[in-house]
Amino acid sequence: MKLRAIIVDDEALARQGLTMRLEVFEDIEIVQEAKNAKEALEAIVRFEPDVVFLDIQMPGMTGLEMLEKIQADVMPLVIFVTAYDEFAVNAFQIHAIDYLLKPVENDRLVEAVTKAQQYKIKELAIHEKQKLLDLAVSLTGKSQAEIGSLIYEEEMTSDRSAKLAIKDGATTTFVAIHDIDWIDAAGDYMCVHANNETHIMRTTMRELESKLDASIFQRVHRSTIVNVERVEKVSSHINGEFYLTLTGGSTLKMSRSYKRKVRRFFSQETE
Repeated sequence: MKLRAIIVDDEALARQGLTMRLEVFEDIEIVQEAKNAKEALEAIVRFEPDVVFLDIQMPGMTGLEMLEKIQADVMPLVIFVTAYDEFAVNAFQIHAIDYLLKPVENDRLVEAVTKAQQYKIKELAIHEKQKLLDLAVSLTGKSQAEIGSLIYEEEMTSDRSAKLAIKDGATTTFVAIHDIDWIDAAGDYMCVHANNETHIMRTTMRELESKLDASIFQRVHRSTIVNVERVEKVSSHINGEFYLTLTGGSTLKMSRSYKRKVRRFFSQETE
């Protein structure tokens, strides 16, 4: 699989050096270099890259600030490349797939590229499954949630091991994925809410999302995944955001950038 990549760094030598090192990877195509966040945002809209190698400390707008301006539907995979390790926690809070310190060791670069490929393969698999789901909806007249539920129940019947392993020190708790109500991020930890309990696991949102069925679990905020089968009500807010009321009374915020993606999963219209 060939990944289309953009390199963002305010130092020309750093961009050139990383470009030369990535050219040896047959599965990476550098489509653009950018010297600041403004150029990077324009390049992301134009090329819709699979992955961005992003410096954090840049004049005008930092890499972290830049990512906040990217729409969810064009958000690429992010690999931070920086000389400052104090940004690591913030980087993983926004779910970067890797964090490379300058000067970048070759083994770490290979690891990061491999990880990006694995993520992309999972995303394509989810996309293909969604296309089949859309086809099933058009043929049967059932809703996305109904079709997804039938598929999910079949998978659960055929695979009783559909559980999430959550480690806490020497203890591992196995949570049935079907029992999960929602998941939210707390720093570089994920809070998994299931059966009125909250389980904490150290992982990234993107990694956890890849383990879940996209026809059932949907991102409704940059830091929240919800089980759409648990949604009982969608309420609009004056600022353009929406609030989801789940079975049991919990309320979650759905940001505007995820509105179009999630709307088709609910029987209510959220215009």
